[in-house]
Amino acid sequence: MLCCPRASLFLRGGIFLVFAFLLTSAYLRVSSPAVMSDAAKAYLASLTPEQRSKGTFDLKDDELHFWHFVPDNNLVQTKGRSRKGLTLREMTPTQKHLAHALLSAGLSQRGYIKASSIMSLEDILRIMEKDDGERRNPEKYYFSIFGEPSENGAWAYRVEGHHLSLHFTVVNGKVASTPMFMGTNPAHVKDGPRKGLRVLGREEDLGRELVKALTDDQKKTAIVAKEAYKDILTEASRKAALDGQPSGLSAAKMNVKQRQMLLTVMEEYASNLPEQVAQHRLDQIRKAGNNVNFAWAGGEDLGAPHYYRVQAPTFLIEYDNTQNGANHVHSVWRDLTGNEWGEDLLKAHYAASHK
Repeated sequence: MLCCPRASLFLRGGIFLVFAFLLTSAYLRVSSPAVMSDAAKAYLASLTPEQRSKGTFDLKDDELHFWHFVPDNNLVQTKGRSRKGLTLREMTPTQKHLAHALLSAGLSQRGYIKASSIMSLEDILRIMEKDDGERRNPEKYYFSIFGEPSENGAWAYRVEGHHLSLHFTVVNGKVASTPMFMGTNPAHVKDGPRKGLRVLGREEDLGRELVKALTDDQKKTAIVAKEAYKDILTEASRKAALDGQPSGLSAAKMNVKQRQMLLTVMEEYASNLPEQVAQHRLDQIRKAGNNVNFAWAGGEDLGAPHYYRVQAPTFLIEYDNTQNGANHVHSVWRDLTGNEWGEDLLKAHYAASHK
């Protein structure tokens, strides 16, 4: 049977829309564990035996749980040890590209831009402090792989240096992504050719917008200290805990607009991850509902030292900007369910393997 031109056009248009939908759906279903494992395998294949011995570890090595965000020399002073792993400056140009591909595999486009920009701030500090490049070096970031990368097995990787500590554990096709720390110094570049750069500017602005949107009565509960804390309270602890700290203002006591602003703060941190991994954080946010608390410490005005946190039963966000004249940011997302470094996933994996 013949169809009219209009019907034919409608049919072709419908087929195109279906095809476009399928393409979009396929894109959204990209497997993060597969992308991570492929990137890790390519990176490992480029290393020499000596580099492999320096940058790889057994998955059961306790090094998996080590993390910090201070420069190397501060780490030696406070912890009596240096970082482990293979640094970018020890790699060939080709290896550096593959290392950055591995870094980007665990992040969204926005997250990768933040991470690489944080690394680049070391060169600004080098110039400001007239450093010889040993303490402040954009290539002094360490890559470590634990176990054998595979999409459906169990393995992990870490990218860490000053103001950046990223941890990804892949277990049977699931990804754990905490702790995740990002910091900036300077938080706001005020001079030079990069003047105006604020790598974590949204984290600061969104938190301040929320506290300023609260009523005076709400602030009596939300503002838990007149002076901002000197750092994030959980620091680089093995297990995140805020014992004895006031909880702040519950989302249940916010109006619709304020709750949306709080949601936007949380989504900003979740958006650092690729869609499939970010979905886990978004699920945590959704399940928490109004059982989320917002706490602020310090001044509300731009330039004043300040701190905030967002706490739910399953996760914690901390943000602090007090050092260097309130121009030095520390921010972190911690998991409160016992699954940091994929610990719960690994326990189940080892139990099943043992059986």
